[in-house]
Order: sequence, then C-alpha cells, then structure tokens
Amino acid sequence: MKAGVEQAVVERVEDGDKKEKKSRRRSNRRSKQNNSNSEAACSSVNESQGNVGLSLAKRSPSNVKYLGLGTYPSVEQESAKASPVSFNSMPAMHINDEADQEQVRGVANFHSLASNTGVRTSSKSFPDPDSCRGSSETSSSKDSSPYQTLSCDQSNPSHWSVEVNEALEKGDLFRALFRVNAHNRLEAYCKIDGVQTDILINGVALQNRAVEGDIVAIKIDPLTSWTRMKGSSGSSNSSATTEDGNVFQEVNEISGDSCKSGQRLEIYSELDYTGNPIVSRNDYGDLTTSEKSGQAKSIGQESNLINGYNPSASYHPERGSSSWQKEPEDAIGKISFLISSHPSKRPTGRVVSIIEKSSRRDTVVGFLNAKQWLAFKEGLGKNVKRNKNSSFFSEHEFIQLVPTDARFPKMMVLAKDLPEGIRKRLNDFDTTMVMELVAARIEDWYEESNFPYARVLHVFGRGCEMQPNIDAILFQNSINCSEFSSESISCLPCLPWNVPPLEFQRRKDLRNKCIFTIDPSTATDLDDALSIDILPTGTYRVGVHIADVSYFVQPDTTLDLEAQSRSTTVYMLRRKISMLPPLLSENLGSLNPGVDRLAFSIFWDISSSGNVIDRWIGRTVIRSCCKLSYEQAQDIIDGIVGLGTANASENGLLELHGDFEWSDVMTSIKNLNDISRILKENRLKDGGLAFENSKISYSLDEDGIPYESILCQRKDSNFLIEEFMLLANRTAAEVIARAFRDTALLRRHPEPNMRKLREFEAFCSKHGLALDTSSSGQFRKSLEQIKETLKDDSVLFDILISYATKPMQVATYFCTGDLKNNEDEWGHYALALPLYTHFTSPLRRYPDIVVHRMLAAAIEAEEMYLKNSAKNQGDVVTRCFTGISFDNEVTDSREGHEALSAAALKYGVPGRELLSDVAAYCNERKLASRHVKDAIDKLYMWVLLKEKQILITEARVLGLGPRFMSLYIPTLAIERRIYYDEVEGLFVEWLETTSTLVLSLFAYKSSVRRGYSNKFRALEDAALVVSSYDQEADLGGSAVGAYDSGATEVKNLDISRLSSQSSEVDPMVFPMTVRLLSTIPVALHAVGGDVGPIDISARLYMSTYLR
Repeated sequence: MKAGVEQAVVERVEDGDKKEKKSRRRSNRRSKQNNSNSEAACSSVNESQGNVGLSLAKRSPSNVKYLGLGTYPSVEQESAKASPVSFNSMPAMHINDEADQEQVRGVANFHSLASNTGVRTSSKSFPDPDSCRGSSETSSSKDSSPYQTLSCDQSNPSHWSVEVNEALEKGDLFRALFRVNAHNRLEAYCKIDGVQTDILINGVALQNRAVEGDIVAIKIDPLTSWTRMKGSSGSSNSSATTEDGNVFQEVNEISGDSCKSGQRLEIYSELDYTGNPIVSRNDYGDLTTSEKSGQAKSIGQESNLINGYNPSASYHPERGSSSWQKEPEDAIGKISFLISSHPSKRPTGRVVSIIEKSSRRDTVVGFLNAKQWLAFKEGLGKNVKRNKNSSFFSEHEFIQLVPTDARFPKMMVLAKDLPEGIRKRLNDFDTTMVMELVAARIEDWYEESNFPYARVLHVFGRGCEMQPNIDAILFQNSINCSEFSSESISCLPCLPWNVPPLEFQRRKDLRNKCIFTIDPSTATDLDDALSIDILPTGTYRVGVHIADVSYFVQPDTTLDLEAQSRSTTVYMLRRKISMLPPLLSENLGSLNPGVDRLAFSIFWDISSSGNVIDRWIGRTVIRSCCKLSYEQAQDIIDGIVGLGTANASENGLLELHGDFEWSDVMTSIKNLNDISRILKENRLKDGGLAFENSKISYSLDEDGIPYESILCQRKDSNFLIEEFMLLANRTAAEVIARAFRDTALLRRHPEPNMRKLREFEAFCSKHGLALDTSSSGQFRKSLEQIKETLKDDSVLFDILISYATKPMQVATYFCTGDLKNNEDEWGHYALALPLYTHFTSPLRRYPDIVVHRMLAAAIEAEEMYLKNSAKNQGDVVTRCFTGISFDNEVTDSREGHEALSAAALKYGVPGRELLSDVAAYCNERKLASRHVKDAIDKLYMWVLLKEKQILITEARVLGLGPRFMSLYIPTLAIERRIYYDEVEGLFVEWLETTSTLVLSLFAYKSSVRRGYSNKFRALEDAALVVSSYDQEADLGGSAVGAYDSGATEVKNLDISRLSSQSSEVDPMVFPMTVRLLSTIPVALHAVGGDVGPIDISARLYMSTYLR
C-alpha cells in the first residue's frame, strides 16, 4: 500500500514537472509579447499556489520548499472560481482593464516561477527586481507526501535595517502607510503624509512581505519608471480601491444617532473603505486588548503606551509632517512637485523595510483549506493505523489558511501547531472543519518563503451562521468584548447614588429648567439634552447639556485605562459593546428623566437670524423632564401631536417629570426646530456640505434574524439635534484651542483627493451636469442645482451623491502641537469650520472625555486668573477663555500661563507627545468600530438574501468595459460588479468610441484561444437565464441556472421561490445592448458561508428562447 502511494506521488511530481515546463514556455512567450516586468511575474507566486498542501522544511522554517504537482490552477480555472462581484466598487465611467490584465499575466507566468532559486541580496542596498528571477528547480522523494517539504529557494528581498533611519532623514526613503487593493492584491498603495497621490507598489516582490496596515519605508522609482495613471487617457476610469473615503460622519454621527481575486470572495472591501457609508448616531477571545497590555501607563505618565498598545504602530494619518513624517520637507516638496507636474503619471516604488507591523497581523480570519490534505491522509489511513508509534501530524506538514479579507495573502499553518480541538477533528477526518471560520495571527514571513507563517488560535464556528460571523468580525477589528474588570467597577460609586452637596455649591443648578433628551427609541446611554428660553429682548437662549462623564472617569485610574483601551462604543443593531461600564453609561452618567445628573452645559444667546450674541460654559446639575424618541419629536414638529392634546399617553408620549406641561415641551421643540433650520441654512451658506444618502434599516425577529429591510431618510428631528451638537462641538474646539495652543485635541478633515474630484467633475461634465468644486460652498451649490435638474431621476442623484463622497478623505483627531506651524490644516472641510472637535458624546467616545477635561481646566484657569487679577471689567470681557471675546495677551501673560498650567495638571490634560498617541489610537479604534458596523450591515443583508434565495431588482450601470460592469442597486443602496469575459456561449462586443456594450448568446461553445485552457466560465456565473416560454406562461416554469448559496452548484429553481419583486421586473433579452447609466434587471443572491467568505453576488437577469 505504501509503495503504491509513494509511486502515485512520484507520478504526480513527474506529471507536474512536465506541465510546469510546458507552462513555463508558454508564459515566457506571453511575457515577451506583453513586455511584462519581473515584478509582476514574481508577484504571481504568492497568489497562485492553488489548493495544494505545503509544509515547512525540516531544517528550518526559512527553508520552505514547494511541490510541482501539476495541480496549480490555470488562468481560466482561477477565473472560474473567482467571485463575480465586488463590494463598494470605485465610481467609474469606464472600466480600465490594465490592472486585471497585469494580474492575469502574472498568474500566467506562475509555473516558471513557482520553484525558482532566488539570490539572497545584501541588506545594504535594495535589489533589482531581476534578482527575483532564478533557475527552476523541483525536487521530489519517494518518501515524501505532497504536504511535506520540497524545495523552493525563491528569495524575497532583504529588509533594510540600520540604514533606514538615515535614509529617511536624508529623504532617500519615505515613511508610508501600506494599503492593499481588495480587488487586486498585486496592487498596493502607500500613503505618504504631505504627498497628494498614493505611491503604487505593483507586485508581491516589490511589496516585500508587507501586509495591509503596516508602516513601511519605501523607495520611489525614477520618473521614467512611473506608470500611466488610470483614466488619464480619458477613455476609461479606474476601478481600484479608493483612498480612505469618509462620508462626512461628523454631521451624520451626531444626527442619527471580490471581485475576481483568486479562489475566495473578500468579506470586506473596505477601503472600502472605498466610500464609507454614513455613520448614524448609533454607529458605530481572546478579544480583549488588555490581554496584550503588560504594564501600561496612562495619560499624564511618561509613556507612549496606552493599555499596552503602542499607537505608533497603527494608523497615523492625523499627524503633521513635523512630528510623524520625519522626511525633510524639501524631499516631500520635490516629490509633490514632480507628481503635480506629471498628472498623467502614477508614481511607483518598492518597500525596503517594515518599520511598524500592523495590528491586523494579529487578527486574521479565514478558512483552513484542508480537503486535499485530509484526502491524502485518508489514503494513508491504513498504514497510520498499523504503525501505532506514528503520528497523524508530521513535524513539518502544514495546511493552507485562506483569509476572508482579500487584501491578505494565503498563509501556511503548521499542522502540529493547530489547537487540540482542531487536530482532533482532523484526526477523525471531520471534513466540516473546512467550513469553519478560524482566528489566526501572522507569526513571521521569512525571506525564503512565498507565504507568511501563521498560527491558528481558535474556531469561531460555521461560516454560514450569524453568530460565528459576528464573533469573527469583532475579532478581526480587535473589539474588546470582555466584561469590565472589578477594579474598573470599583472606581464608580455604588447605587443608590445622589449628587453630593458639594457639587451643588460648585455648579449651577438647572433642575428647574425644561430640559429633555431626543434619542433613538432603543437608546439607553443618553449623553445630550436640550433646553430653550425666549428672553425679553426676543433673543433665544439655547442650552446643550452633556453628561459630565469626566467627573466619574478620573485620570490615571483603572477605569480611565480601560476606557482608553476600548476608546469607543460599538453598536450592532440589537447589541452594543460599551466603552464604559453599564453602571456609568446607562445609569450614573446617563441623563435619564426624573433624576439629578451632573452635566457640562453651554448656553448661547441666538438672534432670530441665527447669530450667536453671547455664550456661557460651565458645569451644572440638571434633571431631564422626559425622554423623547426621534419619531415622537418628529410627530410634534409635524403637528401630529398638538398642543391641545388631552391625553399625551394616547399619542405615544411617556411620563413627564417635574412641574412642566407637555405644552412646554412641544413649544420648546418647535422653537428649537425653527432655530436649527436657520443655523443649518447659515452653515451651508458659509460653505458647509450636506450629503444625504439613504440608509438601509432591518426588522429583526425575536431571535435577532432579519426578515425585512427598508431604506430610511433622516428627518427634521435628526437635523435639529445635529445642528446644536455641531454648534457645541465647534464652541468647545474654540475654547480649548485658545487655552491650550499646543495640546488641544481637535478633529480635522482635509480637502478632498483632487484626482478623484477631477474624475467626478469629468463624469458630471460628460453627462451634461455642471459641477464647481473650487470650494466646499460652490461644491454644495452645484449639487443643489444638479438635484433640481435630476428631480425626475432620484436614483441618478443618489448615485452622484455616492460618487461625491468618494474623493473625501477621512476625518481624524490630532494634537494641535503636531501641526503648530500649519494651522491652515486644522480646519474641517466638510463643515467649513476652522476649528472642530468632539465634545457631545462622552459616554461612547474617549476623545470627548479628554476634551471635557480640557474644558474643565480652561474654566478653572479662567476663574483663577480673574480671582488673582484686577481686570474684572464686566462679565463678557473678563471671560477670557470661554467667552465670545478672546484676549491673546491673557494666555501669553505669566498669570494666565500659570493658571492654565495649574488647571491642566489638576484635571490631567495630557502633554503633546502623549496626546498625539491618544489621537492616533482613537483614530484607529474609530475606524475599527466603523468597519464592524459596515460588516454587520453586510452580514444582515446576506442573511436576508439567503432567506429570499434570489432577489430580482433593477440596477443602474455606473461603469462599463470589455470585461465587467459596475452597478448601483437602489433597492439595497450597494454597488456590485458583473464579470462577463470568457463566459461559455457569451459573445462580448465592446464599442470604445460610444461606450457601448453588446452581449450576444450563442448555442455553440466558444472557441479556445491559443495559450489558454479550454475551460470558460459557465453562463450561470454571469447571468440568471429564464426560458421565454416560461415567461409567457406567467412565470410558471423554471429558471435556468439558479445560484446555489455555495456558488459552486447550478440547479433548476422554481420561479415561485424568487422574491415577490421578481414579477415586477422583466428580464432583458439577447442580444443585450448596455450603455452608461442604463437601467438593467439583475438577480441578487447570497454566496459564501460554508465555502468561503459571505458576499452578495449580482448576475444579469435574462430571457431567451435558446435554452
């Protein structure tokens, strides 16, 4: 038996050698024809190993060797297994195939590189890409299994070490954030702070073992080596991922509460964050951050660590070039000038060193690709049983791990290092193991290895079930789901708790004012409330009252450390993961009605025209009279619940506390709504932007499973809260920026990515729509005019709004001292404000707590200064830090400086270096929480579609090209792609001059092109084709090619199983002519789960008499 198996292995190796040599000859010919560079060729190695099992070498993990078994997938086989969909694709007028063609060429050259012997290079200088080439060498042994060591001495370039810092200082190298294109992992982009265009790192060899999120040192290529910018020819537009787009979440947070990428779909296409969705007010093992912590120091101590987490190893876009980016400004200026002078060129470069490894390396989620490994073991089963001393798991066997995130490479996992539970299941030949999501971390990536080495930590569960996916999402984003420690809880007072008498002496008592909250109906953490009075002069005195969380969360305490670590509350429809213990977030700190609570209050005297005449800021005691939902407040605004209501409870209103009538509350809401409208109008006139997108909402059953979805729009009650929270945040920013010029925590939003903005302008111009982006104000006016022009085509306007958000960059926290010499970069583009921060949500955002401490210090410093000076000349004049007027001389004076320093020390205001780290860490955590929300929303959509099986709906064509089209689907407010190249029986005609696509169906098989395999993708991969005879019979027949949830099996499906919307949408017929912005029918269905990452696939919905 053993001899037979060994002989089979030898035969497979020999067969693999023959196929490899043949493929190498073909790929070399194609390489010459296409003039492909060596970087693209080398880059194919990592992505094209197929499903063959690999193992670590017996000598050391750095000597990894691979088998030439002839089992590597061809280009067409890879294409057939790839997903025909993408998530949040780029806004494209035409689709540029250049990147995808490069990927195909790289894969085609795989066989000639799979077992190359590379030349180890010196770390003193970066090697030429040609060093990736080497002589082909494949070895075999009759005693080896296909999952044990054979050789590949393919060497990655060595990382620079000592000379990196010197090269960074000289400007020979640049420090950058490494990000991977989720649609094509061979493409990576490096963001250099201060450089307007990302640097393309094309090919795995030039990426040099960097992974998503790493901070790397890169060397930029000479201008002559730069590639053409996608879309620069004017004929097509890029479909690559965008830079971190951010859809004005400042406004929206406050108000409301793959594409063909190998063998598996990606679970997130974030960068995605390619046009992030609006974040609502409620946006947002093992899994704890504290497990990695060690002995961390808190704010106010000399440490760069925050709960053991080194923020410098994470995302740092918020820091200015003076602190984070250490390259000389002349180097940045030179490269920026070069890029500006050649707008049609995309700068390229290579990674020479990994400066800081991404935390994402520790949170990999994927599937173990163990089917072939189990099959081989099953063949040897009898021998294993006879030899009692033998081990089922060899010392050097390993199994492939396929990450769910398409931006990460496939990884190798030593079989003997698997957790005991997994090893037991594999030992029992449990084939369901391949359907389980697993957690892993990258241990290392050796120079001689084409794959990183990973270690599996634990199993989440079946990939088709909701809870394992939710757990995986939380793990992937490093969300701390653990219970709060007893030490943290001990920092809080016990219940029942009352406001201490001393606080009534220190604070203004506002318990006699009509103050109320407006929040989502399910909210339990109420951190903001409103009040309004009309003064005898006719001026409105509006009050915003924010929970004084900093009173309970004292600096440097265990509770403060844990709040820093969590940084933000994560919301997931029926569940939230709080930043603070529920005792504080839902009780002691929450502004619940009918109880005394501590608050920070800001009062403005506002004229009828919306001008702020005066203001007051201070700590208060309040008692909310009622809790209103957005829906209840909207009913009052709309007059559904009127002042003459006899019984408020009959109109859905709850208990009212204090000596107030419902008429007091209703009058206040109507007055606040009137003022908020004026404030919004003034803000927009001053240049603010307001993008309104539809947001999908789900209805859940008692088990938390979605059964219905609807598109929601924000209403006046949302905007009411939004305007006053924006005003409060703006006011807080002005105060702390005055008082603490070098150590204020602000929030900035840079100007849009100009290249993407020009692409959007070109798109509008092509369709006869005038767009002026010279300023944020002109941008908004243009969109308003376009909205009026497209009043009869709301879907197209929604598409334009989606496009308009993609050039926007991400808003970030920053320390003012990091941009001390660049105050013009402090501003917020979307809000058109010179200063902005977060102050209004301290129960769910840690930066707000820091800002509260700064405000408390400024207020106390003001009181100290006034007490010790003789400048008491009136209330307005003497409020030197918190009032409307501001005197720089006070801050610069010795007395003012001493007062501010003493107050900052008392309230734990952090210094510049530590505050920079706090800002960086909070930025990373805020992005992670948004990723969780996006992924959870996608999961609910997937579950909903899986239940419906197939949803027939209409879509608009956003991008068009010879290989695929990009679609916007209004029903779900998502974008998808449909690939139609190399489909059996489908003839594609692309008319470049008219941007027109014609798809024709033929009954006979497609011809085979020379140099390619004879396997085309099935028609069912691209289209759901129904019989025209069945259509004539009122949908009484069968649908041909209905998609199975596993995306691997095609079977007949009764049309009655399609969604109810199907009968309202008619299929198109072949030949099919498509133009940009055409409306076409599509079939949507859930894919993945047990056989890969979850995703939502789209296909053409067609009818024909030929089938």
